[in-house]
Amino acid sequence: MKILRNKLLLIGAVCIAPVLAGWILYLSDWTPRDSGNYGELIAPRPLSGPGLDALRGKWVLVAFDAAACDAYCEKKLYFMRQVRKAQGKELERVERLWMVTDGAAPRPELLAAIEGTRIFHLKDSAPAGEFPGNPAQHIYLIDPLGNLMMRFPPDPDPSKMVKDLQRLLKYSKFG
Repeated sequence: MKILRNKLLLIGAVCIAPVLAGWILYLSDWTPRDSGNYGELIAPRPLSGPGLDALRGKWVLVAFDAAACDAYCEKKLYFMRQVRKAQGKELERVERLWMVTDGAAPRPELLAAIEGTRIFHLKDSAPAGEFPGNPAQHIYLIDPLGNLMMRFPPDPDPSKMVKDLQRLLKYSKFG
């Protein structure tokens, strides 16, 4: 009888433990650190401008840099190309945009390496001001409705960027 009672109490404790743990975490205002996405979500804000309006209806990876394009800039542009290619059959839904922040022209060999990337020369820094943080350090993501919605950390991990974009493309019916 005592063994049966102990088993019954153990089963009850196992069943009530998750409920009790959840209740305690709720009361302590605990929130998980990892949200599941790699990029930092930004409260959506509509963007407009000649370089962006032409790409409405597509997911757009955006980078800001001078035309001289140092090694870090080249790495970002390379990551953008690879992340787009990694989307497989969904690749047509993703575009790349390089916002050149000065009036100079990029090197021909760089243009050949990033073939297919749209290039827009900023006449002033107004569009760059709409992007949080230091735009030259990040790769940004714009949704098909023209809203800035995510930025990736400096020196990003391309495999994690691929996963974020795959998840967005899977669940989005736009673009």
